[in-house]
This record gives sequence, structure tokens and C-alpha cells, in this order.
Amino acid sequence: MKAFTYSEARQNLSQILKLAQREEVEIRRRDGAVFSLRSKKPKSKSPFDIQGVATSATSDDILDAVQESRAS
Repeated sequence: MKAFTYSEARQNLSQILKLAQREEVEIRRRDGAVFSLRSKKPKSKSPFDIQGVATSATSDDILDAVQESRAS
């Protein structure tokens, strides 16, 4: 983790934001307050945007199972 003064952070904001994508960055103010800066991962575009699951079932198997469950 790297630490910068408020003045350094203000003068080099673009570089510090790039660094914060890789690691946590601390910014210290003259009054002694310390702030932590780190990048957030982007949110998914949709709640349905998930990884697929490997399965041996075919689409026909799935459709048959759905039809059976609806017939009951």
C-alpha cells in the first residue's frame, strides 16, 4: 500500500487512480486524517449476467422436464 499527502494526491490524481486499480492507496491530510482509496469492481449489467453451468442435459431434456412439471 502506498501513501500520499493530500497535495501529492491532488497534483497526481490520474496516476493515483490508476495505482488504486492495482492496490490500496492512502491519502493523508495535514490535520492527520487518513483516507483509503481503492477501486471497485464494476457491477454486472444485469442480475441475469452470470456464468453458465456445464451440464450433460440437452435442451430437449430440459423442455421435457418443464412440460412434466406443468402437467402435474
